[in-house]
Amino acid sequence: RAQSIPYLDRPPSPLEFYREWVSPNKPCIIQNAISHWPALRKWTSAYLREVVGPKVVSVAVTPNGYADAVFQDRFVMPEERQMPFTDFLDIVEKKVTSPNVFYVQKQCSNLTEEFPELVCDVQPDIPWMSEALGKKPDAVNFWLGESAAVTSLHKDHYENLYCVISGEKHFLLHPPSDRPFIPYELYQPATYQVSEDGSFEIVDEKSADKVPWIPLDPLNPNLEQYPEYAKAKPLQCTVKAGEMLYLPSLWFHHVQQSHGCIAVNYWYDMEYDLKYSYYQLLDCLTKTVKVL
Repeated sequence: RAQSIPYLDRPPSPLEFYREWVSPNKPCIIQNAISHWPALRKWTSAYLREVVGPKVVSVAVTPNGYADAVFQDRFVMPEERQMPFTDFLDIVEKKVTSPNVFYVQKQCSNLTEEFPELVCDVQPDIPWMSEALGKKPDAVNFWLGESAAVTSLHKDHYENLYCVISGEKHFLLHPPSDRPFIPYELYQPATYQVSEDGSFEIVDEKSADKVPWIPLDPLNPNLEQYPEYAKAKPLQCTVKAGEMLYLPSLWFHHVQQSHGCIAVNYWYDMEYDLKYSYYQLLDCLTKTVKVL
């Protein structure tokens, strides 16, 4: 039986959050943690047009919605297109049609770097999390994209607070302990580039090292190719507008969204403690057993 992710009906105290969730590395969905954010009522398409306007921002563009994912035996990264934000909104709102898939997803703390005019509608950090961890977030990211944009299964070395402003996000999660059942392969890194006729070609990054990535689609796993994955225990959850997912460090996650979903997330660097060392050990053992 698939376990479900617990809900908290209010933001926790820093100590409670550290004890109950961060230290045991367990996910939860927190309600009423961002109800006071002006963004929840203000961030309509019309407001974003007015406040951000035609400013040029980074947009990930792919032919198929899969950025940073395995395709044709490559690890393919999106075209990073610099485009006026209003042009991007025209595509998301289907005022302009495009055969490609667009996603504002640049994870360089793009909320503070590219959308500073929006920071005042949210918070620069989550106070109880900053207090619990004794640090401020490394990055605050803004996400807005089409429903065809999918984030492939991966993990991050961050404690992640993922806040949905409008629409909803669908997460599929695996705990770090599922590492032995999740396949990794090494791939030549490549990037989508637009040719003269508007079609995409996949161009290898010549001098770059190979990238370890997960080739499996957890929503439609090829168990003949990856029989071990049958032993893994995925958790699925939907995070709705006004809710916040605590996604613990090193948890694998695959993400989909409703069309035009808007979210903001906070990345706090993890503690490289015993938990991390045990994960590294599990990773090394898994690789060694595979070689044997």
